Amino acid sequence: MANSRSAQIPVVVLAGFLGSGKTTLLNHLLHRSGGSRIGAVVNDFGSIEIDAMAVAGALGDSTVSLGNGCLCCAVDASELDTYLARLAAPAAGIDVIVIEASGLAEPQELVRMVLASEQPEIMYGGLVEVVDAAEFDDTRARHPEIDRHLALADLAVVNKLDRAPHADRVLGLVRELTEGAVLPATYGRIDPEFLFDCRPGEERVGQLSFDDLHNHDGHEGDGEPDAHLHSAYDTLSFTSDTPMDPRALMRFLDGRPEGLYRIKGYVDFGAHDPANRYAVHAVGRFLRFLPEPWPPGADRLTQLVLIGTGIDAEALGKELDAGRGAADETDEQAMWGVLRYVPGSEDEPGTP
Repeated sequence: MANSRSAQIPVVVLAGFLGSGKTTLLNHLLHRSGGSRIGAVVNDFGSIEIDAMAVAGALGDSTVSLGNGCLCCAVDASELDTYLARLAAPAAGIDVIVIEASGLAEPQELVRMVLASEQPEIMYGGLVEVVDAAEFDDTRARHPEIDRHLALADLAVVNKLDRAPHADRVLGLVRELTEGAVLPATYGRIDPEFLFDCRPGEERVGQLSFDDLHNHDGHEGDGEPDAHLHSAYDTLSFTSDTPMDPRALMRFLDGRPEGLYRIKGYVDFGAHDPANRYAVHAVGRFLRFLPEPWPPGADRLTQLVLIGTGIDAEALGKELDAGRGAADETDEQAMWGVLRYVPGSEDEPGTP
């Protein structure tokens, strides 16, 4: 799904205890933004590499520094909304906003603040919890609340695996503790496409591939060899020129596997709403539909991209195939499951 200035800007909450590698991961995203302009809300501006921000064009108005202190304690929802409004203003040209929380922040509170935002230009982009694999046992002993944080995470990045003497055991523990996707990493290197749509430097037809994000000179800015970031991911592109059955699609979304981190694209529900296509946005267990008028002359297609780790793409494709074909047009309740996830709809939950 192509990025556009009219699209909502995802807000990603980046959390993790002190020393887990949050700043390293953010700097990596700034280096490898794929042409996207990243706005950052950080607790300590001094911890961000200025040269990395220059690479992404993220200087000046694209950065909000809150100084020292815990973000979830230092501001309330309305104050954070002010910062988000500034970053989301069209003049800023921001494509994605990353909130780097302090090591002592409460992730659940930060997510609540983002979801409570009154800015129509933004949408929740997921909670990413960064874990230091080498210090995981000690971190759990000092901060037992990490188990609760992982349970809330849409994506757990298990960082510093190269330094962990029992990396497989740590990965296994994290997978037991989180319902979201689990991503192994070293030096905080994850594929930015896992979190947001990267904008290519030139016009391109179709979905941006992971290979487009790879720097073929083989080196990061710090001189360390670059890993094939996309090797840890599974992707599925699904297209249908037959409208989808809303009940069948909701059964698919309600039962999506833990490793399926991200779903994006558009859905055609046919006669159930012939005037609109439905943009779908899912990260972890968060789900949102946004109806929008069909562009003049656009093909009436359902187009979805699924991204995850350890998922069975072939099986998921078959499940989506089984959902082709509109439900009985006289069934007035068929769209109720979808409408529950449309902003402003009654009892809209956001997360199942």
